[in-house]
Amino acid sequence: MNPAAREAEGTPIYGMPILNVDQAPMVFVCNFNLEPGYAGVPNPIYDRESGIRILLGDAKDSLQVLMDELRTEKKAADAAPAEPAEPAAEEAGNPDADRTLNGVKDLIIVPGYGMALSQAQRMVKRLADKMESRGCRVRYAIHPVAGRMPGHMNVLLAEVDVDYDLLCELDAINDDFKDCDAVLVVGASDVMNPAAREAEGTPIYGMPILNVDQAPMVFVCNFNLEPGYAGVPNPIYDRKSGIRILLGDAKESLQILLDEID
Repeated sequence: MNPAAREAEGTPIYGMPILNVDQAPMVFVCNFNLEPGYAGVPNPIYDRESGIRILLGDAKDSLQVLMDELRTEKKAADAAPAEPAEPAAEEAGNPDADRTLNGVKDLIIVPGYGMALSQAQRMVKRLADKMESRGCRVRYAIHPVAGRMPGHMNVLLAEVDVDYDLLCELDAINDDFKDCDAVLVVGASDVMNPAAREAEGTPIYGMPILNVDQAPMVFVCNFNLEPGYAGVPNPIYDRKSGIRILLGDAKESLQILLDEID
């Protein structure tokens, strides 16, 4: 992000494409020090007279300072009178809203970008561990484009020590959805949208999807029922039976399911 790359001829970074951080109105820098990077070229961003705040030292400590400031601001905002907030997790109306994971012996978990946004992977692992302790077979169906980069779901689940052997690629698990007891969707929509099979002219038409709609029971923990990034409504949400939808923050929805497990 060193703007010297645009004009400092003769330096190792001259001509190198950079991130245009210097064009931002405000820059927070959490660096160990203000020494030049590996290229040895001083960064003029650090000399800005305004629109910059620099926190030096261990990055974790610097980020903690910013987090503490946010908490302080939030407490002040919470102290002010406000209208009651709606529950973070709520049930969408459907005839199977009383169904729980009790009795499920074969569970497939479908993670998506919403799990990443909520940072719910640790809660997913807790629920999976609890189900396995009750004799349930648990596997994870990984769509190749779930998340913001290839392997995004694999990385997040690996961070919480999910066994790599339980991460199943689309082709390896797609025929098993019809035979499992239930599917748990965490923050996914496009990658399991059956409209991809028949909605010609849409961005997802012809895209391989996870066959979640073939499962006898589907638990959905999504923030809302809006279409995914492709903008195509998901007919799974309109099922008349065999579905339970918990809306809001995925961590809170997963906690509800965890609390229900005997």
